[in-house]
Amino acid sequence: MQIPRLHPDTIEEIKLRADIVDVVSEYVVLRKRGKDFVGLCPFHDEKSPSFTVSPNKQMYYCFGCQAAGNAIKFVMDLGKRQFADVVLDLAKRYQVPVKTLEPEQRQELQRQISLRDQLYTVLASAAQFYQHTLRQSQGQKALEYLEKNRQFQQGTIQQFGLGYAPAGWETLYRYLVESKHYPVQLVEQAGLIKPRKEGGGYYDVFRDRLMIPIRDIQGRVIAFGGRTLTDEQPKYLNSPETELFSKGKMLFALDEAKDGISKVDQAVVVEGYFDAIALHAAGINNAVASLGTALSLEQVRLLLRYTESKQLILNFDADKAGITATERAIGEIANLAYKGEVQLKILNLPNGKDADEYLHSHTPADYQQLLANAPLWLDWQIKNILENRDLKQATDFQQVTQQIVKILQNIVNSDTLNYYVSYCAEILSLGDTRLIPLRVENLLTQIKPGSKKSPPQQIHNQQPKTPKLSLVTTERSLLERAEALLLIIYLHSSQQRQIIIDDLETRNLEFSLSHHRFLWQQIAEFTVDEVDLISSVQNRYLELAEELDIVSHIFHLNEKNKTEILRTPHVIQAALACMERVFREKRYRYFMEQWEKIDPETEPEKDKYYAEAMYIEKIHLQDLEKQRQFSITDLI
Repeated sequence: MQIPRLHPDTIEEIKLRADIVDVVSEYVVLRKRGKDFVGLCPFHDEKSPSFTVSPNKQMYYCFGCQAAGNAIKFVMDLGKRQFADVVLDLAKRYQVPVKTLEPEQRQELQRQISLRDQLYTVLASAAQFYQHTLRQSQGQKALEYLEKNRQFQQGTIQQFGLGYAPAGWETLYRYLVESKHYPVQLVEQAGLIKPRKEGGGYYDVFRDRLMIPIRDIQGRVIAFGGRTLTDEQPKYLNSPETELFSKGKMLFALDEAKDGISKVDQAVVVEGYFDAIALHAAGINNAVASLGTALSLEQVRLLLRYTESKQLILNFDADKAGITATERAIGEIANLAYKGEVQLKILNLPNGKDADEYLHSHTPADYQQLLANAPLWLDWQIKNILENRDLKQATDFQQVTQQIVKILQNIVNSDTLNYYVSYCAEILSLGDTRLIPLRVENLLTQIKPGSKKSPPQQIHNQQPKTPKLSLVTTERSLLERAEALLLIIYLHSSQQRQIIIDDLETRNLEFSLSHHRFLWQQIAEFTVDEVDLISSVQNRYLELAEELDIVSHIFHLNEKNKTEILRTPHVIQAALACMERVFREKRYRYFMEQWEKIDPETEPEKDKYYAEAMYIEKIHLQDLEKQRQFSITDLI
């Protein structure tokens, strides 16, 4: 459901009514200490309380992990939930009327909210019906299948709400529409019945199938998967897309797995419902199933909320079909993995088994060991390329090299690229260490063809020597620090705002990083003398939870920042110098690229122009280095 933009009045009313102590007390044991309350932080493990809740400020702050925010953000972060969901839940709890920025959309919004609530109720009733039927004589075959074939205990069957859809064409229809009196259109919208093409009436979508409820992150039933107990095709049947259910946005068992994923800092993705259920039954509680589709960016980002290391392990079958399924499931993750934003690993179980089958003959500890030894996706790809290849044969050697180069060309991180170039060169040298440097050079040449010419002697002789800017530091990039620092000063030091605006305009600078640029755009919509700028920007920015996670530290001053912000004139100049330095480095690289394309004999004027432009940029870089002597890296 696309929820219209919520009116600021609604958000403010919720913040007024939803007392921070009341909200936090549901999850944390709080004790009064002076004007504030303290307790153990729910966002990280600790033995001594460092989590503080201020009734006066209606804010919380942890001195251990620096988690901070208001009541809305607390519920968002704790449950890893979206802004709109939290606002609507709190609005219902505290009886706050929901308004949007577009008055004409309010009625439609309320209709959609009401429809969703009704669908949840219908689907919950259907789930109870299926669970009840599993225990009846007609469900005996399904129950035996779960207990004998799948070896599931009663606790597991109940935990996942497994059930049985009777064989009749209208059994569920009669129960929900005729007995429970749900509107037939509502039951159809829930994806449980379909209209007959001829003769009128409706028939059940699921018949004579073992039923697996699909739940959202809060544990509410939103759809079903049905497995046939006969030879009927398809073997597995999912609910159709509905107001509540979109297959490309959901992951089976995430409601059960989210805590386990956070605890072990790793998510395991399997292909089938029963694989996920079997892993949970074995005590491996960080497993989800992909619902048979390629993993979308939305699904991946949903998983990555719960793992700091961003580690995903795909565990599909090891046979040819399983490898194909793995490659299909990777989908849009590939780019994230090449950039290093996801630590993607692949686990193919021996003898072509899936997780459920493997656990019938092996212990959970055996499976855990396989997880620990699962290769990174890049290693897995290289292994598959080498499969059944003889590198002593010229044709195989050439084809393997070409496929390896295609992989290496996609790697963005320079350290990762250097490692795999050396690793692949060692493979291609066939044990002859003397050939490794040659293979490295050959791979690098194919990945990044050598430049046409060296910089002109004028540049070598006259350009000032400045240290090359490194965008990666031990914690964050220097640019990240500089831009964040400038935003902190702007938000927390109102008297410096106009100075920052003027300096940015004078130097013709913009924020380079997308999350900072977006925040600056939000800030720019308010006047320079806005009294409560932080609160105003936060209210608007809360709607985008992912971006908020990246910049949340900017809204709060720690003790070190409070001291350093007093030195704002020097700090501002240092930050601006750093930002301009990045800008000048980009200009220098651009001029270098253009200069390398030119033939000096046919275009001597252009050759001279770009050579001089490179020299001028180097002069600017030298001046900026002097301005940047104030250490930004010690501030944030």
